[in-house]
Order: sequence, then C-alpha cells, then structure tokens
Amino acid sequence: MSTLNLSTIRQQAARIDLSGLGIPAVVLLIVAMLVLPMPAILLDVFFTFNIAISLVIIMIAIGTRKPLEFSSFPSVLLFATMLRLALNVASTRVILVDGHEGHEAAGKVVAAFGEFVIAGNYFVGFIIFAILMIINFMVVTKGAGRVSEVNARFTLDAMPGKQMSIDADLNAGVIDQETAKKRREELAQESDFFGSMDGASKFVSGDAIAGLLILVINLVGGLIVGVVQHDLPLAEAGRIYTLLTIGDGLVAQIPALFLSLATAIIVTRVTTSENMTEQATSQLSNPSALFMAGGILALLGLVPGMPHLVFLTLALACAALGWQVMKRQGEPARVGANGASAAGAPGSSSAADAEVKELDWDDVDQVDLIGLEIGYGLIPLVNPETGGQLMNRVKGVRKKLSAELGFLIQPVRIRDALNIDPDTYHIVLKGVVRGKGQVKVGRELAINPGQVYGTLEGQTTREPAFGLEAVWIEPSQRDHARALGYTVVDASTAVATHLNKVLRESAADLLSHDEVQQLMDKLAAKSPKLVEDLVPGKLSLGVLTRVLQNLLQESVSIRDMRSIAESLSEAAGRTQDPEALTSMVRPKLGRMIVQGLVGEQDNTLSVMTLDPGLEQLLHNVLQQSPAGQPMVMEPGLAERLFGALRNGARAVEEQGHAAVLVVSPTIRPWLSKAVRYRVNDLTLLSYSEIPDDQNVKVIHTVHAETR
Repeated sequence: MSTLNLSTIRQQAARIDLSGLGIPAVVLLIVAMLVLPMPAILLDVFFTFNIAISLVIIMIAIGTRKPLEFSSFPSVLLFATMLRLALNVASTRVILVDGHEGHEAAGKVVAAFGEFVIAGNYFVGFIIFAILMIINFMVVTKGAGRVSEVNARFTLDAMPGKQMSIDADLNAGVIDQETAKKRREELAQESDFFGSMDGASKFVSGDAIAGLLILVINLVGGLIVGVVQHDLPLAEAGRIYTLLTIGDGLVAQIPALFLSLATAIIVTRVTTSENMTEQATSQLSNPSALFMAGGILALLGLVPGMPHLVFLTLALACAALGWQVMKRQGEPARVGANGASAAGAPGSSSAADAEVKELDWDDVDQVDLIGLEIGYGLIPLVNPETGGQLMNRVKGVRKKLSAELGFLIQPVRIRDALNIDPDTYHIVLKGVVRGKGQVKVGRELAINPGQVYGTLEGQTTREPAFGLEAVWIEPSQRDHARALGYTVVDASTAVATHLNKVLRESAADLLSHDEVQQLMDKLAAKSPKLVEDLVPGKLSLGVLTRVLQNLLQESVSIRDMRSIAESLSEAAGRTQDPEALTSMVRPKLGRMIVQGLVGEQDNTLSVMTLDPGLEQLLHNVLQQSPAGQPMVMEPGLAERLFGALRNGARAVEEQGHAAVLVVSPTIRPWLSKAVRYRVNDLTLLSYSEIPDDQNVKVIHTVHAETR
C-alpha cells in the first residue's frame, strides 16, 4: 500500500509545472540579497547576470513592432530594477565590511570596472561616472518619463473615439463579433500598458536617484569605516573605497542605462509592420540628405587647420552611400521593343512594379450604401459607456424597416466628420447627403404635434424628420412638456426617426441585384419550382429587380414574394417592360396595399376620385402621346390639377383619413409618377387594385376647371 502511494506521489510530482516558479524564485533571490551577506564570487555571478538581463531586454525592445508585443515590460522593469537595487545593497554591505582587504573585496567584476574607468586618476574616474549618471537621469530617464505620461493621457482621451470606430465597423458589417471583441481587448490592453508605463517610468527615475545616493553612501561610509575602524591611512582608504564605489556604481549604472534606453524605445515606438531597425533604415535612406551632408563635410574639410583626411573621407563615404541608396531606389526597368517592361529579369528593379504597389484597386474606396456622419459633439450618442443609445436605435430602425419592406436593410456606417458642425449629422446614401439635422446632446426634443396647451422654455427649433415645430428642453422638463401635449424624445430617437424616414423614402435605392438574389434564394427554399421557372427562365434578374424597385418606390412592401413571383410568372409571357409588369403585379397585392389605408373602426376605404370629365381628358392626352414618350400635359392644366390634388389631400387628412386617389388602371402609372414629388402623402390606386369585398366610400371629388 505504501509502495503504491509512493509511486502515485512521484507520478503527481512529475506532472508539476515548474514554469510558474521563476518569478517567485526571483523575489526570494531579491529578499536574500537584501538581508543576507553575499560572498564575492556570488556578486560576480549576479552582476554578470544583471548585465545579461538588461542586454536581453533592450534587444527585445529594439525588435518589437508595436508596444503591446512587449506588454509585460512594466513588470519586467520592476523586477529588473529591484534586482539591481538588491545587488547594490549586497555590494554595499561587502564594500563596507570587507573593503579594507583590497580592491577585489567586492568581486572581480567591480574591481575590473573601477580600474578600467579610473585608469589611475580617481578624480577623472569620478567625473566620468557623474557624467554617466547625468545622461541616465537627466536625458534618457526624464525624457522617457515625459513620453510615457503623454502617451498615457492621449491613449485614455482617444479611447471613446476608438471604441466608437470599433462599434461602427461592427454595425456596418466590416468586422465580425470575434474581431470586434479582439480589437476591444487590444484597446483595453493598450490603455493599461501605457498607464502602467507611466508608473513604471518612475521606477527608472527613482533608480537613478538611488544610484547617486548609494554612490555617496559608499564613498563617505567607506572612508569612515576604513579610517576609524580599520586604521587605514586616509589616502589608502580613499584609493580603495573610491575604486570600489565607482566600480560598484558602474556595474549597476550600465544595466540601468540599458533599461532606461529600453523604456524610451518602447514608449517612443510608432506602431508599424516594421521593427525599429527596419523602420529607421528605410526612413534614413534619403539620398538628398546624404549628398548634402557629404557636401558640407567636404567644405569643412577644406578649411585651413581642419583634419582634411578625416573630413574628406567621411564626405566621400556619405556621397557613396547616397549614390548606392539612389541606385537601389530608382533603378529604371528595362523596356523591350514591344514596350513591355522587363522587370522580371534577374537583377532588375522595376519602377512600374513600385507604382503598382503604391496604388492599386484596394486604394479606391467604395462609397458606403448607408452612412451616418456625425459632428464631434454627437460622439457621446454612440458611446455606450456615456449612455449613448444611437447604435441601438439604428439597429432598431434597420430591424423594423427590414420587416416592413421585405428585404434586409444594409448596415449603417456611423463615422465622425470633422468638416461639419459639432451638433450636426448627415444621412448619406451612396455617398450623397439625403438628410441633415441638428440635435443637442443632453437635452430632449419636445415636438408640437399640432395642438398643445402651453409654451415651454427652451431653444426653439424644427423637428429634423418632418419639420414640425419643436423646443429643446432640459430632461427635468419632460413630464411638464408631456402634460402640455408635447411629444418628447431624446436626441438619439430624433436622429433615428429622421433616418427611418429617409430610408423608407429611398427604399428603392437600397434594393440591388444582390438583395433580389437573396430574396429568390430564400423563396426557392420553399417554392423551388416557381423560382426555377421565373428566373432566368421567363425574366432576367435585372427586370425582376426593376419591378421590385418600382413597387418600393410607390411604398408597396415586397414581403409577399410568393405572390409577386406568381404574378410575374403569369405576366412575363405578355411583356418584358418593368413598368407594365409592375402594373400587373399591383392588383395581386391589392389587399396588402389597402390594409394600411382603411379606417380602424368601420374598415371602410375612404377615397378621392377625379371628376369624370377631368379623367376622360387625361385619357385623351395619354392616348395622343407618342408611344414610349413621356406624357406631355398643357402647363396650365397641370398646375390646376396638382393644386386641386393638394387641396383635396389636405381636406381629406383634416377629416382624419389617409389621402387616397382612385383612378383608372390606364392613367394610374403616369399620374403616380407625376404627383409623387408634387403632392405629399398621396396614395394612388387603380380600380383593379381594390379587393371586391372592400367597402369603399368616396369623400371628395377632384375638379380642375378647363379654360
């Protein structure tokens, strides 16, 4: 039993992951060096290890392409700094206790560094060490600390805009959910990294100050210990402890300088696809700069008294390097007799290939189908962290319109635009501004629906979607405004309402061949024979798309694709004209068209009709127009007709009914186009589009007296 248990314990011990013990081991080592005396041989090992660690860190910093590739740097910097300070404490203990024994009391590494720098002159050695301290503390460390502070501040300030960009790309379908999640994590890591670097730079500056204080303590303390406790002559004590102090300081300050440089390299890196060496080489390879530098060196070399050989040699070297760079960058391609480039030949570098790489079709951006440009003052509306609801409102608009119109509305690309006013937004379709307005962040819009029972204090304006009178009020006035009869909405809802109106009116422009193909694929899953027989058997996809666009242009939903396909299948044998096919499809959809126009209580369709004489006149004009040509009406008659239709529509709406005009099937297509942009909210139906069992009531007759 005991054998089995022992075997099991050994197997479990073999599975223990020792990789996680490295950091605890370093912490224990630091504590040991702080409290336990170290022999000289161990100090040599640890000082050498410290130099190696600092070299590895600075080489990794030089090789990184973006700061997040070395995201552990703040923690590594902390442990490296503590390790070096612990070594300083351990070496100080040895110097003060055993320094009287000679210059190798603190190990051979400290002695070698001290003797090499001092070189027999203690005063010069001390000055050299002081210069190294000044360079580390005043130049590298201070600059890196300032850059870290600015980077941290700018990174935090830029977070809302970057988060909005990620949400906009996700909403526009440019990226998927996983990519958006990854980019958000990288953004959070970037913010944490530069925030940590802002604090980690204080480790470096504090370490430089500590090194200076340790130098003074070692020197003064060593002299006191040597003279008082060990009865050494002052000159001998000064020689021994100065050498040990400067050697100890150098062996610690050189790794400190490497870490300060690594910190500066990390925080000053610009994120690119190149590492520091590649980036610097490509950007410093400037022939003009090299030629100018060579020329100036040559002029200086001709000045009497100058070392001519050195200056002229460097001038020639700069000129030769510039010529090599220019040759490498600008070597022309060989062109054959037929005009084709011979860039593919060995040893040739094609300028034409360079141009292709600089500019190709990827650089030509496609316009967004649907875009929403906002001023920088409206950014809080799309930032969920500040309570912005515009993204959710836009998604709601897309979902609602897709369900009502019968096809998927493409994502809305939201982006900030610095060229418009801060509180302004533009609704853009296919690169063209189709709607614009202004909203106030932090305020609510009280809209006058037509009858209110008082006035409100606030900034008067117009509701952006329908142009109604409105007032921007404080949120605290919301309940009071509703009590007075106002309709109160927030800024996000106002923008979403305007977007809904523009998209609904432009539904035909949003439907393309791709959407129609998706609709047919979806219909084919349930009615494969119908789709196979219709497209491309009887109608092309282009004709079908045009028919559906015509329906949407007249505010007819295409949800019932089965009925539309059946009607087109029957009518395709008689004509291929999209306008005629549209007129043949509409009666099949009559019940759906009428559904939203009947009264809610009596289910009666209240309509307007044309005076019989006027309708007959329009028939005659249409018959006299050449085939295939637009109908031409006498200007005076057209003006009277449209005026009478506007007055009639207004009168019907005042009675609480939708403005519906019923005409004969012959003139309905033409008249619908003619009044579409001249009479607002007027629906034109033909007699054949009204279901037989639908109750109809004529409440107005349109007259246009002839002259």
